[in-house]
Amino acid sequence: MIKNLLTLSGFALISALIYLDNKIIKLSKYEIKSNKIPKEFNKFKIIHLSDFHNYNFIGKDNFQVIKKIDTEAPNIIVMTGDMVNKYDKDFSVFFKLAETLSKSYKIYYIIGNHEQRLKKHDLDFITKRLSEFNITILNDEKLTIQEKGSCLNIYGINIPLSFYKTRNRPSNIEEVIGKVLKRCDSKEYNILLAHNPLYFKEYTKFDIDLVLSGHVHGGMIRLPFIGGILSPERKFFPKYNSGIYTIDTKKLIVSRGMGHSKPGIRLFNMPEILSITLRNES
Repeated sequence: MIKNLLTLSGFALISALIYLDNKIIKLSKYEIKSNKIPKEFNKFKIIHLSDFHNYNFIGKDNFQVIKKIDTEAPNIIVMTGDMVNKYDKDFSVFFKLAETLSKSYKIYYIIGNHEQRLKKHDLDFITKRLSEFNITILNDEKLTIQEKGSCLNIYGINIPLSFYKTRNRPSNIEEVIGKVLKRCDSKEYNILLAHNPLYFKEYTKFDIDLVLSGHVHGGMIRLPFIGGILSPERKFFPKYNSGIYTIDTKKLIVSRGMGHSKPGIRLFNMPEILSITLRNES
């Protein structure tokens, strides 16, 4: 009897943890300092959303997501892909969130591997709707934000699906991303939106200062002192799975993402919104 009660209690505890780790969203804050950040962009705040997967959190119309973002009062929002699922037919949950946020904030969006796997007419429908919300879609493009004669550059790249493979993955990623990133000016502060963090080392071969990525879902299950266990490619212990990483002076911030695809689950890995503040260090 006692054994059965302990088993049921353990099962109930794990179930509660899984529920909370999939339905309650966390706000994680980062501060990036650089003497390349123009003084006009000191305290410039970016909200980074990734891997939403057309997901519903607790609260009507994802109210808790919107409330956390409003509390931060960002200058811009960036969405780094997989905001819907490859098998979705109804994108209304994502559209509702995007439309609501677009009324208050300027938003920049890149597609991830899930969007790439959609049928063409579905992806065209998504991009059309986002454009109607005045959301800027960066598809291997550069955008410059001007402020009193100074600028901040945002690059958005579309990494082809073949580079997400575990096996027989092409080796010419530098050539592919170089078509866009070779235009980076080393004298300016350059931010890259790239869904896949796997290629951080390759990104740093160009004049990119800060990379914002997602894709790995924090490793799905996280363990103390170990970190993320599994990547979406079913690769164990992915190197870049959550938080901030540095190569020389260049930074990568990886979001644990917000939702998950099916099948998928989070454990000890609460979904997150990232708030990133830029600081002029000169």
